[in-house]
Amino acid sequence: MLASDRVKTPLWVFGYGSLLWNPGFEPAESVVAHLTGFHRSFCMWSIHHRGSEDDPGLVLALDVADDARCDGVAFRVADQEADTVLAMLRERELISSAYYEDMVPLQLEDGREVQALAYIINQDHVQYCGDLTLERQAEVIAHAVGGRGPNTEYLYNTAAHLAQMGVRDADMEWLVARVKELAG
Repeated sequence: MLASDRVKTPLWVFGYGSLLWNPGFEPAESVVAHLTGFHRSFCMWSIHHRGSEDDPGLVLALDVADDARCDGVAFRVADQEADTVLAMLRERELISSAYYEDMVPLQLEDGREVQALAYIINQDHVQYCGDLTLERQAEVIAHAVGGRGPNTEYLYNTAAHLAQMGVRDADMEWLVARVKELAG
């Protein structure tokens, strides 16, 4: 059963990677949000959007981790657009079944708590690569290109949006610096 089979409006969506800078829809509301029990990680091989089957890239995923916290954005979808947005997100995010969708509890920066749709890595999927060192991640990201463009663009856009939000992510900052060195 997909998480959205339990979703009622309003539909909230948690953005922690490319959804931060390219949600694919006009949100009715956007609020900085915090999710506990997961961290943002380049732990998914990208064989479609930011790499290929022959030369995979890396994309971010929510990966389960004790005592972890992931800061991102909660997007509220306009009620009349919920079905359309959900279909678009499924086409985009569930392209290879490496993610599964689930409802997660978010703490919004303004104090509200909401249940939001999130895309989480399936650790049993062949595209899961949660054990890569930061150096290996940088090597992959510096050179991979997929159907939606260079892997570097994905990294730089995500890091820039996190910085605009005031979110410090030491691994992301290190990766940006190292990828710039490697990509020339």
